Amino acid sequence: MADPTSNDQNCLPGMVMTAGQYTAIVESVRPMARNTWCVRLRQPQLATRITPGQFFMIRPEDGSDPLLGRPFALYDTWDDEDGDPAGVDFGFVVVGKMTSLMTQWQPGEEVRLWGPLGNGFAPSSAKNLICVAGGIGQTPFLAVAMEALGLRTYGTPTRDVPQRPENVKLCYGVRSADYLAGLDDFDIKGLDVRIATDDGTEGHHGYVTELLDQCLTEQSSDTQVYCCGPEPMMKAVAEVCENHGTPCWLSLETPMACGFGACFSCVATVKEDDGTTDYRRTCVEGPVFPAEKLVL
Repeated sequence: MADPTSNDQNCLPGMVMTAGQYTAIVESVRPMARNTWCVRLRQPQLATRITPGQFFMIRPEDGSDPLLGRPFALYDTWDDEDGDPAGVDFGFVVVGKMTSLMTQWQPGEEVRLWGPLGNGFAPSSAKNLICVAGGIGQTPFLAVAMEALGLRTYGTPTRDVPQRPENVKLCYGVRSADYLAGLDDFDIKGLDVRIATDDGTEGHHGYVTELLDQCLTEQSSDTQVYCCGPEPMMKAVAEVCENHGTPCWLSLETPMACGFGACFSCVATVKEDDGTTDYRRTCVEGPVFPAEKLVL
Protein backbone atom coordinates (compact mmCIF):
# COMPACT_ATOMS: atom_id res chain seq x y z
CA MET A 1 0.00 0.00 0.00
CA ALA A 2 1.55 3.30 -1.05
CA ASP A 3 2.60 5.83 1.58
CA PRO A 4 1.07 9.25 0.77
CA THR A 5 4.17 10.92 2.24
CA SER A 6 6.72 9.08 0.14
CA ASN A 7 8.06 12.13 -1.73
CA ASP A 8 11.53 12.03 -0.09
CA GLN A 9 10.07 13.53 3.06
CA ASN A 10 13.28 13.46 5.10
CA CYS A 11 15.40 15.42 2.65
CA LEU A 12 15.39 19.17 3.28
CA PRO A 13 17.89 19.96 0.49
CA GLY A 14 15.69 18.09 -2.01
CA MET A 15 12.63 20.02 -0.95
CA VAL A 16 14.42 23.35 -1.33
CA MET A 17 15.64 22.39 -4.78
CA THR A 18 12.16 21.56 -6.03
CA ALA A 19 10.74 24.90 -4.91
CA GLY A 20 11.13 28.20 -6.70
CA GLN A 21 10.22 31.84 -6.37
CA TYR A 22 7.75 33.14 -8.93
CA THR A 23 5.77 36.19 -9.86
CA ALA A 24 2.12 35.33 -10.48
CA ILE A 25 -0.71 37.35 -12.00
CA VAL A 26 -4.11 37.53 -10.34
CA GLU A 27 -6.77 36.25 -12.74
CA SER A 28 -9.81 36.40 -10.44
CA VAL A 29 -11.02 36.48 -6.85
CA ARG A 30 -14.41 34.94 -6.18
CA PRO A 31 -16.50 34.18 -3.08
CA MET A 32 -16.99 30.49 -2.31
CA ALA A 33 -19.02 30.58 0.90
CA ARG A 34 -19.46 32.69 3.99
CA ASN A 35 -16.15 34.44 4.68
CA THR A 36 -14.47 32.06 2.21
CA TRP A 37 -12.83 33.00 -1.10
CA CYS A 38 -11.01 31.45 -4.05
CA VAL A 39 -8.13 33.11 -5.89
CA ARG A 40 -6.99 32.13 -9.37
CA LEU A 41 -3.35 32.92 -10.22
CA ARG A 42 -1.60 32.66 -13.57
CA GLN A 43 1.76 30.93 -13.08
CA PRO A 44 2.42 28.09 -15.56
CA GLN A 45 5.71 26.91 -14.03
CA LEU A 46 4.19 26.29 -10.62
CA ALA A 47 1.09 24.72 -12.18
CA THR A 48 3.16 22.09 -13.97
CA ARG A 49 5.12 21.13 -10.86
CA ILE A 50 2.73 21.16 -7.91
CA THR A 51 0.90 18.02 -6.78
CA PRO A 52 -2.21 17.42 -4.61
CA GLY A 53 -1.66 18.28 -0.96
CA GLN A 54 1.35 20.52 -1.51
CA PHE A 55 1.25 24.22 -0.74
CA PHE A 56 2.95 27.52 -1.55
CA MET A 57 3.75 30.75 0.28
CA ILE A 58 2.22 34.00 -0.98
CA ARG A 59 3.02 37.64 -0.30
CA PRO A 60 2.37 40.93 -2.12
CA GLU A 61 4.81 41.78 -4.89
CA ASP A 62 5.62 45.18 -3.40
CA GLY A 63 5.92 46.53 0.12
CA SER A 64 6.73 44.90 3.45
CA ASP A 65 3.33 44.76 5.14
CA PRO A 66 2.80 41.92 5.68
CA LEU A 67 6.48 41.07 5.69
CA LEU A 68 6.17 37.28 5.68
CA GLY A 69 4.32 35.15 3.19
CA ARG A 70 1.31 33.05 4.13
CA PRO A 71 0.88 29.34 3.28
CA PHE A 72 -1.99 28.18 1.07
CA ALA A 73 -2.75 24.66 -0.14
CA LEU A 74 -3.39 23.88 -3.79
CA TYR A 75 -7.09 23.73 -4.62
CA ASP A 76 -6.47 22.80 -8.23
CA THR A 77 -4.55 23.75 -11.33
CA TRP A 78 -6.23 25.21 -14.43
CA ASP A 79 -5.45 25.13 -18.15
CA ASP A 80 -5.10 27.75 -20.85
CA GLU A 81 -6.97 27.68 -24.15
CA ASP A 82 -4.45 25.18 -25.55
CA GLY A 83 -5.01 22.74 -22.71
CA ASP A 84 -1.68 23.41 -21.00
CA PRO A 85 -1.37 24.09 -17.22
CA ALA A 86 -1.62 27.85 -16.80
CA GLY A 87 -1.94 28.48 -13.08
CA VAL A 88 -3.24 27.51 -9.68
CA ASP A 89 -6.38 28.07 -7.61
CA PHE A 90 -6.43 28.22 -3.83
CA GLY A 91 -9.10 28.82 -1.23
CA PHE A 92 -8.92 30.71 2.04
CA VAL A 93 -10.94 31.98 4.97
CA VAL A 94 -10.58 35.64 6.00
CA VAL A 95 -8.86 35.58 9.39
CA GLY A 96 -6.44 38.54 9.41
CA LYS A 97 -4.80 41.40 7.56
CA MET A 98 -3.30 39.40 4.68
CA THR A 99 -6.44 37.45 3.86
CA SER A 100 -8.55 40.62 4.16
CA LEU A 101 -6.29 42.31 1.61
CA MET A 102 -6.52 39.31 -0.71
CA THR A 103 -10.27 39.70 -1.10
CA GLN A 104 -9.54 43.09 -2.69
CA TRP A 105 -6.98 41.86 -5.23
CA GLN A 106 -7.81 42.86 -8.80
CA PRO A 107 -7.12 41.01 -12.07
CA GLY A 108 -3.68 41.91 -13.38
CA GLU A 109 -2.08 42.50 -9.98
CA GLU A 110 1.22 40.75 -9.30
CA VAL A 111 2.00 38.63 -6.22
CA ARG A 112 5.03 36.64 -5.14
CA LEU A 113 4.95 32.86 -4.74
CA TRP A 114 7.39 30.39 -3.20
CA GLY A 115 6.74 26.74 -3.94
CA PRO A 116 5.75 24.01 -4.42
CA LEU A 117 6.43 23.14 -0.80
CA GLY A 118 5.95 20.15 1.47
CA ASN A 119 4.84 16.61 0.80
CA GLY A 120 1.28 16.08 -0.29
CA PHE A 121 -0.97 13.06 -0.72
CA ALA A 122 0.43 10.29 -2.90
CA PRO A 123 -2.00 8.63 -5.31
CA SER A 124 -4.10 6.15 -3.33
CA SER A 125 -3.42 2.48 -4.04
CA ALA A 126 -6.52 1.24 -2.20
CA LYS A 127 -9.80 0.14 -3.74
CA ASN A 128 -11.68 2.75 -1.72
CA LEU A 129 -10.53 6.30 -0.97
CA ILE A 130 -12.35 8.49 1.54
CA CYS A 131 -11.39 12.15 1.89
CA VAL A 132 -12.58 13.79 5.11
CA ALA A 133 -12.71 17.57 5.32
CA GLY A 134 -13.68 20.04 8.01
CA GLY A 135 -14.09 23.77 7.40
CA ILE A 136 -11.60 25.02 4.79
CA GLY A 137 -9.99 21.55 4.95
CA GLN A 138 -11.75 20.59 1.73
CA THR A 139 -9.11 22.60 -0.15
CA PRO A 140 -6.63 19.83 -1.03
CA PHE A 141 -9.26 17.27 -1.97
CA LEU A 142 -10.44 18.65 -5.30
CA ALA A 143 -7.06 17.86 -6.85
CA VAL A 144 -6.87 14.55 -4.95
CA ALA A 145 -10.27 13.53 -6.36
CA MET A 146 -9.51 14.72 -9.89
CA GLU A 147 -6.35 12.62 -9.99
CA ALA A 148 -7.94 9.58 -8.33
CA LEU A 149 -10.79 9.63 -10.87
CA GLY A 150 -8.42 10.00 -13.83
CA LEU A 151 -9.72 13.46 -14.73
CA ARG A 152 -6.47 15.35 -14.30
CA THR A 153 -2.71 14.75 -13.98
CA TYR A 154 -0.17 16.57 -11.82
CA GLY A 155 3.57 17.06 -11.51
CA THR A 156 6.59 17.04 -13.80
CA PRO A 157 7.07 14.30 -14.77
CA THR A 158 3.41 13.35 -14.51
CA ARG A 159 2.76 11.37 -11.35
CA ASP A 160 2.30 7.67 -11.84
CA VAL A 161 -1.08 6.34 -10.68
CA PRO A 162 -0.61 2.56 -10.85
CA GLN A 163 -4.10 1.65 -9.64
CA ARG A 164 -6.99 4.08 -9.38
CA PRO A 165 -9.55 3.65 -6.59
CA GLU A 166 -12.86 2.14 -7.63
CA ASN A 167 -14.76 4.33 -5.16
CA VAL A 168 -13.90 7.89 -4.15
CA LYS A 169 -15.84 9.70 -1.43
CA LEU A 170 -15.65 13.16 0.13
CA CYS A 171 -17.11 13.54 3.62
CA TYR A 172 -17.31 17.28 4.22
CA GLY A 173 -18.37 18.86 7.49
CA VAL A 174 -18.97 22.50 8.46
CA ARG A 175 -20.82 24.45 11.15
CA SER A 176 -23.70 25.51 8.92
CA ALA A 177 -24.74 25.29 5.27
CA ASP A 178 -23.54 28.82 4.48
CA TYR A 179 -19.96 27.69 5.17
CA LEU A 180 -20.03 24.95 2.52
CA ALA A 181 -17.41 26.04 -0.03
CA GLY A 182 -16.96 24.82 -3.59
CA LEU A 183 -19.77 22.28 -3.81
CA ASP A 184 -20.18 23.09 -7.51
CA ASP A 185 -16.49 22.36 -8.04
CA PHE A 186 -16.88 18.95 -6.37
CA ASP A 187 -19.84 18.05 -8.59
CA ILE A 188 -17.71 15.76 -10.75
CA LYS A 189 -18.51 12.37 -12.21
CA GLY A 190 -17.54 9.50 -9.95
CA LEU A 191 -17.16 11.49 -6.72
CA ASP A 192 -19.60 10.63 -3.91
CA VAL A 193 -19.98 13.78 -1.76
CA ARG A 194 -21.54 13.45 1.69
CA ILE A 195 -22.27 16.56 3.75
CA ALA A 196 -22.55 17.05 7.50
CA THR A 197 -23.49 20.27 9.30
CA ASP A 198 -23.39 20.86 13.03
CA ASP A 199 -26.77 22.64 12.95
CA GLY A 200 -28.47 20.31 10.46
CA THR A 201 -29.02 22.98 7.79
CA GLU A 202 -27.75 20.61 5.10
CA GLY A 203 -26.93 16.94 4.89
CA HIS A 204 -26.31 14.89 8.00
CA HIS A 205 -27.18 16.67 11.25
CA GLY A 206 -24.03 16.07 13.27
CA TYR A 207 -20.29 15.64 12.94
CA VAL A 208 -18.42 14.59 9.83
CA THR A 209 -16.80 11.82 11.87
CA GLU A 210 -20.24 10.20 12.11
CA LEU A 211 -20.41 10.13 8.31
CA LEU A 212 -16.95 8.60 8.20
CA ASP A 213 -17.93 5.93 10.70
CA GLN A 214 -20.95 5.06 8.53
CA CYS A 215 -18.78 4.83 5.41
CA LEU A 216 -16.22 2.59 7.10
CA THR A 217 -18.95 0.38 8.53
CA GLU A 218 -20.24 -0.07 4.97
CA GLN A 219 -16.84 -0.43 3.35
CA SER A 220 -13.74 -0.72 5.57
CA SER A 221 -11.64 -3.30 3.73
CA ASP A 222 -8.98 -2.07 1.28
CA THR A 223 -9.72 1.55 2.19
CA GLN A 224 -7.53 4.59 2.81
CA VAL A 225 -8.60 7.82 4.50
CA TYR A 226 -7.11 11.25 3.78
CA CYS A 227 -8.09 14.05 6.15
CA CYS A 228 -7.64 17.80 6.53
CA GLY A 229 -9.32 20.25 8.89
CA PRO A 230 -9.26 21.55 12.47
CA GLU A 231 -6.99 19.56 14.76
CA PRO A 232 -9.76 18.28 17.10
CA MET A 233 -11.65 16.95 14.08
CA MET A 234 -8.55 15.26 12.69
CA LYS A 235 -7.85 13.64 16.05
CA ALA A 236 -11.41 12.27 16.06
CA VAL A 237 -11.02 11.03 12.47
CA ALA A 238 -7.80 9.26 13.42
CA GLU A 239 -9.61 7.52 16.30
CA VAL A 240 -12.44 6.38 14.04
CA CYS A 241 -9.95 4.98 11.54
CA GLU A 242 -8.01 3.21 14.29
CA ASN A 243 -11.21 1.58 15.52
CA HIS A 244 -11.88 0.26 12.02
CA GLY A 245 -8.27 -0.70 11.34
CA THR A 246 -8.16 1.72 8.38
CA PRO A 247 -4.96 3.51 7.32
CA CYS A 248 -5.30 7.29 7.70
CA TRP A 249 -3.17 10.26 6.72
CA LEU A 250 -3.63 13.78 8.09
CA SER A 251 -2.72 17.07 6.43
CA LEU A 252 -1.85 19.55 9.17
CA GLU A 253 -2.88 23.21 9.01
CA THR A 254 -0.04 24.36 11.27
CA PRO A 255 0.83 28.10 11.11
CA MET A 256 4.28 28.63 9.61
CA ALA A 257 6.65 31.49 8.86
CA CYS A 258 9.30 30.50 6.32
CA GLY A 259 7.89 27.48 4.49
CA PHE A 260 11.20 25.68 4.01
CA GLY A 261 12.19 24.43 7.46
CA ALA A 262 14.64 27.09 8.63
CA CYS A 263 12.64 28.70 11.44
CA PHE A 264 11.21 25.58 13.13
CA SER A 265 8.01 27.48 13.96
CA CYS A 266 5.71 24.77 12.55
CA VAL A 267 6.97 21.65 14.28
CA ALA A 268 4.62 18.75 14.97
CA THR A 269 5.15 16.12 17.66
CA VAL A 270 5.58 12.62 16.24
CA LYS A 271 6.01 9.15 17.71
CA GLU A 272 9.23 7.30 17.03
CA ASP A 273 9.43 3.53 16.53
CA ASP A 274 11.09 3.10 19.94
CA GLY A 275 8.19 4.77 21.74
CA THR A 276 9.83 8.16 22.23
CA THR A 277 8.62 11.40 20.67
CA ASP A 278 10.39 13.90 18.44
CA TYR A 279 9.55 16.86 16.26
CA ARG A 280 9.07 17.23 12.51
CA ARG A 281 8.68 20.39 10.46
CA THR A 282 5.21 20.56 8.95
CA CYS A 283 6.48 22.58 5.99
CA VAL A 284 9.18 20.04 5.04
CA GLU A 285 8.41 16.59 6.48
CA GLY A 286 4.67 17.36 6.18
CA PRO A 287 2.08 18.68 5.89
CA VAL A 288 0.83 15.10 5.38
CA PHE A 289 1.70 12.55 8.09
CA PRO A 290 0.45 9.04 8.91
CA ALA A 291 -2.14 9.51 11.66
CA GLU A 292 -0.59 6.88 13.90
CA LYS A 293 2.70 8.82 13.95
CA LEU A 294 1.23 12.10 15.22
CA VAL A 295 0.68 13.25 18.78
CA LEU A 296 -2.42 15.43 18.57
